[in-house]
Amino acid sequence: MKRLMNIAAGALFAAALALPGGALAQEGKATIGVSIPSATHGWTGGVNFHAQQAIDELKAAYPDLTFVLATAGDPGKQVSDIEDMMATRNIDALVVLPFESDPLTGPVKRVADAGKFVTVVDRGLSQPGIQDLYVAGDNTAFGRVAGDYFKEKMPDGGKIVVLRGIPTTIDNERVEAFQKAIEGSNIEIEGMEHGDWNRDKAFEVMQDFLSKYAEIDAVWASDDDMALGVIEAIKQAGREGDMWVLGGAGMKQMIEKVQAGDKMVPADVTYPPSMIATAIRLTADRFVSKAPMAGRFVIDSVLVTPENAKEHYFPDSPF
Repeated sequence: MKRLMNIAAGALFAAALALPGGALAQEGKATIGVSIPSATHGWTGGVNFHAQQAIDELKAAYPDLTFVLATAGDPGKQVSDIEDMMATRNIDALVVLPFESDPLTGPVKRVADAGKFVTVVDRGLSQPGIQDLYVAGDNTAFGRVAGDYFKEKMPDGGKIVVLRGIPTTIDNERVEAFQKAIEGSNIEIEGMEHGDWNRDKAFEVMQDFLSKYAEIDAVWASDDDMALGVIEAIKQAGREGDMWVLGGAGMKQMIEKVQAGDKMVPADVTYPPSMIATAIRLTADRFVSKAPMAGRFVIDSVLVTPENAKEHYFPDSPF
């Protein structure tokens, strides 16, 4: 997969004293808190797998590093987890993938204000400039790649429906880029609702769309878990011959469908959950190397088609 380093002003590598995180922990010793959502759907299941794998590898390589991993099923639990890490574990750094942007912005800012190194992953905070390091997929590219594919596949236009994720900055970025990409086409968005990156919720949303709209030519599900819920709703309604579905994230089940030439799933867009491992490793490097880190590390999104699906299929992956 193509990886892009997006270097913010101030650079990925900067002088330690210039960073909000302050000096390195003494002799490379550090306690790193990792706060992520529970495995509420396939993508976050992959996040949990890759986070634990990275922590296990780093603990073996750097015995002076201590990790505190907490998973949360809602924003309130995540806030409590982070407050507990500060109060009882005295963490030196926090790696956080916010459950939602708004509720986590204040608590994460308090961690940064206390002089701790902060790495934010995937779902950005509502206030810019809080974190030292940001690691994410390219959400603008994710939406743009999807929109470009719709324009290519629907040259004469048509009627579509859109399922959004959980209300976050990354969802906004994706949807705005998608809408911009289809500007000037005759593609009409009939309906747009939040499916919360959840298969069951997406199933219900799609059932509602199917009852409202007699004509739907395609669905931008914007997530592979949601796409599976959408497909099930379409099949139960007996309308599988009427429309196709584009998800996103690179779930192996969806890549299999693309590879097999499934007419309902002609393509997919990548967004790897392994980015959490990248974030944890970069944060650890902040304490065990002489090169403190700051800035942005952005992973590109790629369109998966039958021609290149094999390159994006990982049968041993949990996602």
